[in-house]
Amino acid sequence: MKCRWIHISFLFLVSFCSFSQSTLDNFLKPSDTLNTSRRNAVIITEVSLGTLTLLGLDQLWYADFPRSKFHTLNDADEWLQMDKLGHVFSAYQLGKVGADVMHWSGVKQKDQLIYGATLGFTFLTAVEVLDGYSTEWGFSWSDMAANAAGTGLFVGQELLWDEQRILLKYSFHQTKYASQRPDKLGDGFLEEVLKDYNGQTYWLSANVNSFVKSSKLPQWLNLAFGYGADGMLTGKNEYVDNFLISQNRQRQYYLSLDIDLSKIRTNSRLLRSLFDVFNTIKVPFPTLEFNGKKGIKLHYIYF
Repeated sequence: MKCRWIHISFLFLVSFCSFSQSTLDNFLKPSDTLNTSRRNAVIITEVSLGTLTLLGLDQLWYADFPRSKFHTLNDADEWLQMDKLGHVFSAYQLGKVGADVMHWSGVKQKDQLIYGATLGFTFLTAVEVLDGYSTEWGFSWSDMAANAAGTGLFVGQELLWDEQRILLKYSFHQTKYASQRPDKLGDGFLEEVLKDYNGQTYWLSANVNSFVKSSKLPQWLNLAFGYGADGMLTGKNEYVDNFLISQNRQRQYYLSLDIDLSKIRTNSRLLRSLFDVFNTIKVPFPTLEFNGKKGIKLHYIYF
């Protein structure tokens, strides 16, 4: 009797999971025509989240620093431009999310690009304005150019190829520098992921089959070109507490393989959605590093 109830319970659980999977897949399926309920929900959600995030930044972050009149700042030569690539990456990824949810709502492609792909540029412009009223920072035109570049990378590929053949990805590894200046480079792994430019690498990951059609190569195979930097304790060589911080700053260039998770075939829309999320991260592979001080270096696995 007990065994029988176990079998019934198991069948019920399988049926429930199948039903839930089917329901979720139907929910995630993009609408073939304009779905006003979805579109309105997307717009309300984006506006609400964007407003709450900006209010939170203003009250929880910027409030801890002195305010000032609106002013600009020329920081184009800091951090060997790693911070600018962070802006490019953020604008690209937010724009992709904006376009994807518009596509899910059944909005036509032109409006996806106008109202969806510009999400990153719009949000980051608002953040830049907040910077402009902070004594610690300032409104940066080079940041704005980087935001525009990230949006342009996404929109340009959609207009040219109707797909993202070249993905912008990110990877990170911990370095020794964060412990030397935790206030600037992060205290703990999560902060370091955002602040320690020495451990960040930004990648242009190009799908091979999108450019060179070949039935012998996996559809998901990508060739990735990365940029990083090392030896940075400050934005540029400068004095801190009347002492010149000694830095061995260098640019680093990388060549590696990668996987485009969106090219992996699956009928599950849930898996496709998860693949889209994780497709922002460069898959660790053997990597060649090129720099001006050590020449060529092989990493058996590079994060």
